[in-house]
Amino acid sequence: MKILDKYVVKNFLIGYVIAFCVLIGLRIIIDLFVNLDEFTEHADLSAMAVMKNILLFYGVNITLYFREFAGMITVVAASFSFGKMVRSNELVAVMASGVSLKRVIAPIVLLALLLTGVLVIDQEFIIPPLADKLVRSHDDIPGQESYDVWFINDGNGSLICSQRFDVETSTLHRPTIITRRKIANLGIWEVTGRIDAERAVYNGETGGWDLINGRFIEKGSSKGAQPIAFYASDITPKSIPIRLKAEHKTLLSWRQLAALVTQAEQGKIKDSLQLYSQKHFRVTEPIINLVMLMVCLPILVCRDPKSMKSAVTISFAMVGACFVTTFICKMLAAEAGGSSFYQIGFYAWLPIFIFLPIAFIELDSMKT
Repeated sequence: MKILDKYVVKNFLIGYVIAFCVLIGLRIIIDLFVNLDEFTEHADLSAMAVMKNILLFYGVNITLYFREFAGMITVVAASFSFGKMVRSNELVAVMASGVSLKRVIAPIVLLALLLTGVLVIDQEFIIPPLADKLVRSHDDIPGQESYDVWFINDGNGSLICSQRFDVETSTLHRPTIITRRKIANLGIWEVTGRIDAERAVYNGETGGWDLINGRFIEKGSSKGAQPIAFYASDITPKSIPIRLKAEHKTLLSWRQLAALVTQAEQGKIKDSLQLYSQKHFRVTEPIINLVMLMVCLPILVCRDPKSMKSAVTISFAMVGACFVTTFICKMLAAEAGGSSFYQIGFYAWLPIFIFLPIAFIELDSMKT
């Protein structure tokens, strides 16, 4: 049995490497073809600098591409592995030796579980630290990006604005911070004052922003502007580019999402629906990838080489249906009428409820 397991695992891993290179490479080539002109917008950059920029951009974004294609890569690798075995009539020989075909697919299922663990590591521990680089545009030069900052909520409930934020110097130019406090009995936020400054430079040691010529104007006070030299906030230079992008929530780890959900429940930030949706799909997406594999495996394990093409077509159709269903459920979850955590969770788990029983039925009906 160990020899058979090693053979199946070897075929699957070879297929996985090929599928990874093809799908990720195709994704990079298409994106580069569409956006090549943006990489060359800066006329003062040399050809080597442009090449370095391209390599750095896609080298970081591979983590995102892997997350997008992880499920499909596993399915294609399984198709490659069993296609090779069926073409050589090896499954017939395995069955003739008295080995169940369910036993043959067991090593692939175990490998898929391990690769799902790699996906979770990528999502939770690799992507979040790189999030500020992953939101970088194609025409940005690494370390020299600048952004307009408009009404970013921080943990204090304040709103931060700035004409320009320089990533290289971690500086907010002419920032305005609208301070607020929550009225508990009404559940709304009341403006308490405004902070203006020429510049705000982030201080990593104190965990806040050093204000240059900072002034605090308290609402309804006759004292006038009071000098202020420091503003403590959970907004950091790394988090500003992320918070400015609409897709920033998909780059956060589970712990960061949980922190934002807590702030949303306290009314400090909005978009609680998207946060609930991300928390649920963060759990269900790896499971859905496994379900897609389990749906296609029983179909791919056929004994007749002539029926392999139809088996691959049917299995990919099933996987496509699962993928489309998941996509529709994501849209429905994002547009849910209420803010119920459980209502959104229904849409996140619906693809599993639909396709997991189909996978069990297929496994039970396998001719082994």
